[in-house]
Amino acid sequence: MPRLCKPSVRVPEYVITMEETLEFAQRVHGGKPQLPLALRLIRNTGVRKRHIVQPIEKTLGHPGFEERNRVYEAESRKRCPEVIEEALANADVAARDIDAIVYVSCTGFLMPSLTAWLINTMGFRSDTRQLPIAQLGCAAGGAAINRAHDFCLAHPGGNVLIVSCELCSLCYQPGDDDIGSLLSDGLFGDAVAAAVVRGDGGTGVDLERNGSYLIPHTEDWISYAVRDTGFHFQLDRRVPGTMEPLAPVLRDFATDHDWDIGKLDFYIIHAGGPRILDDLARFLDVDRGMFRHSWATLTERGNIASAVVLDALRRLIEEETPQADATGVIAGFGPGITAEMALGRWSRDTPDDAD
Repeated sequence: MPRLCKPSVRVPEYVITMEETLEFAQRVHGGKPQLPLALRLIRNTGVRKRHIVQPIEKTLGHPGFEERNRVYEAESRKRCPEVIEEALANADVAARDIDAIVYVSCTGFLMPSLTAWLINTMGFRSDTRQLPIAQLGCAAGGAAINRAHDFCLAHPGGNVLIVSCELCSLCYQPGDDDIGSLLSDGLFGDAVAAAVVRGDGGTGVDLERNGSYLIPHTEDWISYAVRDTGFHFQLDRRVPGTMEPLAPVLRDFATDHDWDIGKLDFYIIHAGGPRILDDLARFLDVDRGMFRHSWATLTERGNIASAVVLDALRRLIEEETPQADATGVIAGFGPGITAEMALGRWSRDTPDDAD
């Protein structure tokens, strides 16, 4: 059965605290009528600090879309290899053992995808399949796990590398001062994450079932406006309420697998914001503390887009390795409004398996 092994996650060296975020928001957007509400919303996110790839003063400037994309390419090449090497080691596989790479990112654009550069420079085979995913936003972490699961089912014994490179700070637009943009300025952080889904063996989450769901007629609730200055994030005020219609979907998804969504052993949930986590816990009748790994990611790193689910899973494994056969759900949410869901059970190789 395909097994999701322990992720590796890295964040950049530059840190911006909540206090600094509020200060620069007042300095850059002072006098705007939306600012008082935006500051209150930012304070309520619970994000204590975030990591960014450039010093804050450089981040606040806008050198143009071409230069920002150049920085994205340089930083992704600089930061991904170390994370990938650790993810391969966590799964006890080598680069040549990988049959497909799923690369997810919504914060920069490269063609060919970074997968081509990785194959050429890190020892992956030339026949490694490439699957770049760019337009699923925060849901792409869950989608990457699900597409890796699908690949391993179609190619028994195959191994898939997942790479998430989200440099959200490169999308900051100093001229955007609507509530959604100002809130995102205080919520999103940068991170690189990677994990391997093994077709056989290893230690991690056996992926038993995956699914997707799109809430009808919500495709404009989370979106990018692509302009001369790059990607402009657009967030509808209705987005925080989306857990009410998605909770029954998750419940039915688990029920179809003969599991009770409210009685699982672990929950790896996309930390889009505090209301997302609070509402989902309430609608699923799950104790808020069961989402503690997602809360920790949100508090210490902000919303790191598609990397959230990998970071939350890493925290689960490092802080309290699950018991054998512990059951859990992984769920990412993003533009569409799209939910990517997976059910799995904790497992590891035994000496008999190795024989």
